[in-house]
Amino acid sequence: MTIFESICTLLNDRHIVYRTVHHQPTFTSEESARARGEDVAIGGKAIVMKVDDGFKLFVLSAVLKVDSKKIKEQFKAKSIRFATKEELMELTGLVPGSVPPFGAPILNLPLHLDISIVANEKIAFNAGSLTDSIIMNTSDYLSVVNAERFSFSQQ
Repeated sequence: MTIFESICTLLNDRHIVYRTVHHQPTFTSEESARARGEDVAIGGKAIVMKVDDGFKLFVLSAVLKVDSKKIKEQFKAKSIRFATKEELMELTGLVPGSVPPFGAPILNLPLHLDISIVANEKIAFNAGSLTDSIIMNTSDYLSVVNAERFSFSQQ
């Protein structure tokens, strides 16, 4: 089963309403928003980072950037960095830009949400590929993910 199929199964099993969009490959948050017909601000940008010796998944609004200092402070970490393409492939089997905003049972990574996600009524995200997106209510998304929430974004 693909990541996309796994997400759809999880949502269907929980009787959650969502919309899928199959589109041309998108490589930026702006391209993804256009392909979905949605505001870029509701995009859930999922970023895998190495925090000291472990990898974690961070999700924030696609219009914002990660504030590394806030993440370092939150985890009292000595070092943090973005996962390389190779590490991302090894950890998730996915290419940059296709990582969905899900930890277990979809991806075996601790999940952390920026408060910017909670501020939006909907969340839209690439769902395991550069050509498949899902749009759903944020409240439903929050009901199916187990994530720590804190502020780690900047303009």
